[in-house]
Amino acid sequence: MSKQKQAAPLMETIVSLCKRRGFIFQASEIYGGIGNTYDYGPLGVELKRRVKEAWWSRTVTERADVVGLDSAILQNPKVWEVSGHVGGFTDPMVDCKTCKGRFRADKLEDARCPEKPSKIPGECHGELTEPRSFNLMFKTNVGPVEDSGSIAYLRPETAQGIFLNFLNVQQSARLKPPFGIAQIGKSFRNEITPGNFVFRTREFEQAEMEFFVPPAENDKWYDFWRNERFRWYSDLGIREEKLRLRDHDADELSHYSNATCDVEYEYPFGWGELEGIACRTDFDLKRHSEASGTRLEYFDPQTKEHYMPYVIEPAGGIDRMALTFLIDAYDEEELEKETRTVLHFHPEIAPTTVGVFPLVKKDGMPEKAQEIAKELRRARFSTFYDEKAAIGRRYRRQDEVGTPYCVTIDGDTMAEDVVTVRDRDSMEQERVPVAELRGWLDEAVRNWKRG
Repeated sequence: MSKQKQAAPLMETIVSLCKRRGFIFQASEIYGGIGNTYDYGPLGVELKRRVKEAWWSRTVTERADVVGLDSAILQNPKVWEVSGHVGGFTDPMVDCKTCKGRFRADKLEDARCPEKPSKIPGECHGELTEPRSFNLMFKTNVGPVEDSGSIAYLRPETAQGIFLNFLNVQQSARLKPPFGIAQIGKSFRNEITPGNFVFRTREFEQAEMEFFVPPAENDKWYDFWRNERFRWYSDLGIREEKLRLRDHDADELSHYSNATCDVEYEYPFGWGELEGIACRTDFDLKRHSEASGTRLEYFDPQTKEHYMPYVIEPAGGIDRMALTFLIDAYDEEELEKETRTVLHFHPEIAPTTVGVFPLVKKDGMPEKAQEIAKELRRARFSTFYDEKAAIGRRYRRQDEVGTPYCVTIDGDTMAEDVVTVRDRDSMEQERVPVAELRGWLDEAVRNWKRG
């Protein structure tokens, strides 16, 4: 019978697993680290890569109406002034006069005082200052001289690079609304109180798509993308009972939005935003048009009309997506003589798809196993070879990192050219001819469903 750990212990278990098995490490750890900054290890970088590939495939490759872009992190500082980020991209901040901690005034219930025992700020007998605005932009300088003319900013979102290139992409790719421009890239926000592991960090990777539509079609496409983005998570194995769509109230809306919906997940620390889908109207195109003197409009050759499209924006953080897949996949199963730790990743995002093991290190089995592993890698399966320890222990290692299939080479392989394929979720084993192994795995990945 499976059982799920609850609340803080689960997060602590996930953090420990991530370090022990090479998913995520503390950045600059040998120097004491740097606040809420992380490095991705061998398995973590593969998980992120495959999450990005799954997002790109669903959002761009499989659609005829979305193309890609890779815009610069550093942009003309005027971009961020016009977009409202320099003047309005702020959070309310308070200081505790006792412990000297700094916290978001609107998220005090999620914060903890650094003094022990840790309490919610304001409940630890410390007096809080009046809230004041704190700008989240990272400021830097470009060029050899640091003065007011050299100021630049690390981008807090990838979206503005898309808006600036609206005409470039539309004209070069000969696109007609509705169409989308997507990109994945690093963004930076100087969060007051980052936390919950990689849920909220100052440096993160975003996946954003701006879908440009005729204004009259705004509502239709907004409904489409809010439902499509919800389905993407459930299709990749996230349990639907842990997901929900939440519409923002009027007082929550960003300055550029007239409607926003979050895909939320029930984390160990409560419900939180996994991804946002916003209607940005024509705010960004209009502001950049006015400030730059460039008409960022679409000319319809049939109606002979110019118009500024509305924009629907699905936007999520890759780091947060990866963390969510980790949390949702984690399980502990009580077997007859042991507790099995397993990550039930969808095979499309599992860091390793196939483990390949010789049963013993003799009789030509290691050589045959290496040959099969090489062929699977050529077939684009992420493959891990292991010949150390008992076969049961090797299975458990792969269960713990979420490898969906293990292939064992034994005496029958050498005699009859058949292998044993073990399924991670059911632990059932099946004999498969080597010549049919690739097709068997392709079909298994394609038809995978979470039990």
